[in-house]
Amino acid sequence: MQKNKYNVAVVGVGAVGEEMLRVLAQRKFPVGNLRVFARSAREINVDNKKYSVEAISNDAFAGINIALFAGTEGEKGAAVTYGSEAVKRGAVVIDNGRDFRMDPNVPLIVPEVNAQEIKKHKGIIANPNCTTIQFVVAINPIYKKAGIDRLILCSYQAASGAGRSAVEQLQNEYRVWANGSQEEVPKGLPQKIAFNVFPQVGSFAQDDYTEEEWKTVHEAHKILGDDKIKISSTTVRVSVKTGHSQAIYLETKKHISPEAVKDILSKAPGVKLVDDPKNNLYPMPLDVEGRDEVFVGRVRRDPFVKNGLWLWVVADNLRKGAATNAVQIAEELIK
Repeated sequence: MQKNKYNVAVVGVGAVGEEMLRVLAQRKFPVGNLRVFARSAREINVDNKKYSVEAISNDAFAGINIALFAGTEGEKGAAVTYGSEAVKRGAVVIDNGRDFRMDPNVPLIVPEVNAQEIKKHKGIIANPNCTTIQFVVAINPIYKKAGIDRLILCSYQAASGAGRSAVEQLQNEYRVWANGSQEEVPKGLPQKIAFNVFPQVGSFAQDDYTEEEWKTVHEAHKILGDDKIKISSTTVRVSVKTGHSQAIYLETKKHISPEAVKDILSKAPGVKLVDDPKNNLYPMPLDVEGRDEVFVGRVRRDPFVKNGLWLWVVADNLRKGAATNAVQIAEELIK
């Protein structure tokens, strides 16, 4: 390790792994030696820069200080196989997969919300689900000021949240439609996605909620350190390439006006307030792609419930929802 520089490994070269490489470069993380691991050796190109990908092995982690595991939602990630081996060789693992998130011995971190928990790590730090990350960044300033009794989340999620194969399905379905073709398109999602919306992100689980919906409950409770908040969630896949959108309904413990909420959010770390509905200004996926902030707009009161509030929240699910949050954890780690 060079002085003030850190040897970094990125594990996985799917959509999130490539975004991790991009974010490390853009945020000028102090990288000494950068190594990229995947199942097989090859070369990849990210933003006109070539990276040599090495076949992953336990011994490959020798000399690595920080290992960013890109992870895969919905299946066992590489960190299950290689994470403990990386830790044995001196690395701190930051895992974007779901495997360690609810482990009581593993911190689950969103730096704007609970950076102080990083110091409790025992070699592995978990990166939350993309859906959870953006909504806890948006609600945390309100939670700290007025408390939250109840939260209802409706999340409209881009194809890229399901990986590269889902994005290819979206693009190919539109291409086939535009060409008037009858070609069969390979599926990366359980339904057609072009011109469509379907209320399933992940497999169905307890009480007919999907795994993704339960993640928003359990992960938010852990990150905020408060399992008394009543959270209910519906997650929906929409015909968008990148950028998750969320309609969030809050019932706060103390009364707080929409004006006060806007003031708090305008000063909150990691939040960008875009709320001028009279001029048709509010967050949209097209505007947030490639950005690291969580965008919030449409802040308004419930006219029938004293402490009820609505928010509209949008973020790039590959960046703040995955890669950027992981790199921000690494930045906190080396402070």
